[in-house]
Amino acid sequence: MSEESEALFRGLSDAVVNLEEEKAVELAAEVVKKNIDAYEAVDKGLAHGMDRAGRLFEEDEYFVPELLIAADAMYAGLDVLRPHIKADAASEPGKIVLGVVEGDTHDIGKNLVKIILEAKGFTVFDLGRDVPPGDFVKKAREVGADIIGLSTLMTTTMPGMAEVVENLRAAGLRDRIKVMIGGAPISSAFARRIGADGYSANAVEAGELAARLLAETRAAGARAVAV
Repeated sequence: MSEESEALFRGLSDAVVNLEEEKAVELAAEVVKKNIDAYEAVDKGLAHGMDRAGRLFEEDEYFVPELLIAADAMYAGLDVLRPHIKADAASEPGKIVLGVVEGDTHDIGKNLVKIILEAKGFTVFDLGRDVPPGDFVKKAREVGADIIGLSTLMTTTMPGMAEVVENLRAAGLRDRIKVMIGGAPISSAFARRIGADGYSANAVEAGELAARLLAETRAAGARAVAV
């Protein structure tokens, strides 16, 4: 990464954390003007800044008004960069159903994951927060989703993730639809225990995991066709 790119990414991150919407737009335009990779600018700049703002919120240094203004700055910069994000190699975008499991209304992390997934070219069906397990499976069937993404910040709602996996099995969809999970109390061990396909610790990792799961699904589909 060049020093110029690094400085712009750092500036975008700071603009989000410092609640400077106009600055975010200005720096995003500079990224486009200098032909710097727009996805990297989202990943290492805007998303990084929103992640920092989210941590400040969790530490009670930021409150809801500050977090909303930070999100406005992030989305303003994203509006400038989104048309310049290069499409992934896959000709057809992956489809992912995303949401926070029933009983939990914390959606900052989920919203950040959505941004990263959209930046990577996924079509995201965001069910929001406090979503019953059955709704994930219903929506996944309806839209022909490749992946279901589940989030929670509460240990008490973690069983809902296992219920989604079981509901997929009962519907005969488990072999076709991958399940990825994330959130503060979640671990890779828990993912394995409930039969999920992967766990990510943050939004950037979630984007990478989703891309990997989609590639695996399509490779398996191609092998099935060949046979």
